[in-house]
Amino acid sequence: MSLNYSALFPANRLTAVNEAFEKAFGNVIINEASLLTGGLSAAAVYKIVANSQPYVMKLDVPGNQAAATSFERIALAATAGIAPPLRYKNPDTGIIISDFVESKPIRNIFSGTVLAERLAAAIKKTHAVAYTIPGDEMKDTVDGIVAGFRQSQVLSGPIPDELIAQYEQLKKVYPWHDTDKVFSHNDLNPTNILCDGTAIWIIDWDTAFLNDRYVDLAAVANFFIHSPEQETVFLHTYFGEVTDYQAARFYVMRQVSRIIYALMMLQLAGQNTTAGQVCDQQMEGIFLKDIGPMIGAGKISLATHEGQLLYGKALMNEAVEQMRSVRFSEALTVLGNH
Repeated sequence: MSLNYSALFPANRLTAVNEAFEKAFGNVIINEASLLTGGLSAAAVYKIVANSQPYVMKLDVPGNQAAATSFERIALAATAGIAPPLRYKNPDTGIIISDFVESKPIRNIFSGTVLAERLAAAIKKTHAVAYTIPGDEMKDTVDGIVAGFRQSQVLSGPIPDELIAQYEQLKKVYPWHDTDKVFSHNDLNPTNILCDGTAIWIIDWDTAFLNDRYVDLAAVANFFIHSPEQETVFLHTYFGEVTDYQAARFYVMRQVSRIIYALMMLQLAGQNTTAGQVCDQQMEGIFLKDIGPMIGAGKISLATHEGQLLYGKALMNEAVEQMRSVRFSEALTVLGNH
């Protein structure tokens, strides 16, 4: 190896890192090593270039059970061909190495119904992975997010009140305790869905567990499915023939997903304030169709209070608008009668 890692990796991890490189790459030259950012976990993530090929190395807590479980999820997803190929895994040392995906904007590679079909196929492949470890009960999780939002008092008024009232109604009929659970990623936002120009890869499996299949379907649909034609292809690719019950449950979960992301983003905005700062309570005129493209173009940053607040409000307005619709009330009736 040709690089001096003493300034990049913790001194007490150097021996394990060198061993990982030797087992993963053999006696080759490490051309580059740099720290990456992002992801939900506190683990350090690095880009490694060995023999001019890029890889990702995650440096987690050695011997940590949570890390070991996460590593196993990554290995299962990689074996299924949905996570980037795995090169090295050692939970005892807390090191895992995978191929690095040079990601291209997925909407530039696939568009319209083709994008819907490819995304549904990726979710279907994920859900086919054999897995048995459950997570927290989803209803309890959402209830906790709603309670946290109420306690934070970051935003108040008729729109937040209506959102919570609608949630209280839908949670009475949604089949939270359905035992038909699958291996779910549980955070399929655009930063975790990569495209190399040909294939779709999913990363960041820390929050994966056995869960309601509609969680992943709803999250991806909210980010990428924006027309009735796309939705039809998306659901038919995943289910085959789509029943009224499946369509209703999918649509209701889309609103639950929007509620989750909206309230979490707003709470984050509330935490990301300066002393004495009061969050702007204005809700009118803040729509996802306007805010989303501005985020994509880099005009709004989700790392700032302002960006988090705007995005949270836009998601909330979208959820409320959808839950006012005839389609939503009909979907609740279908679930209630099932």
